[in-house]
Amino acid sequence: MLCAASSALSAVLDAVEAAPAARGWAVALVRYELLVLAEQGFGLDLSECAATGAREDLAYVSPRTGRAVSAAGAGVHAHRLLPLPPFLIEGGEAGWDDILAGFALTGHFIEQNLVDPRRADILAARERLIERLKRAVA
Repeated sequence: MLCAASSALSAVLDAVEAAPAARGWAVALVRYELLVLAEQGFGLDLSECAATGAREDLAYVSPRTGRAVSAAGAGVHAHRLLPLPPFLIEGGEAGWDDILAGFALTGHFIEQNLVDPRRADILAARERLIERLKRAVA
């Protein structure tokens, strides 16, 4: 497990070094957080809609199960679901709104599954980074 985490960190550092701008490394950081969740056994299932089985139009993630949900499958429950930024499915670049939605998505599952509530202050540096990004792009 340590070896996998080390190679993942190396991949993220390579991506950060190669990125021409903050948007590039921010996208890599969101993807890295998804990888950390998966390596710890809490990977999200973004392959198909949990409600319909569809593989297209995936727009949300269930905050309880971590499974993708299509816009049609969400129906009246869309307001209870977490937005799924397209770059996490399609790859490529992303705008700041999608990047911040990606951080909100990964942050939810990191807090829910990896951080002891009594040690929530461990994420303070992450929150400061996200707040600075929000101010920079506002």
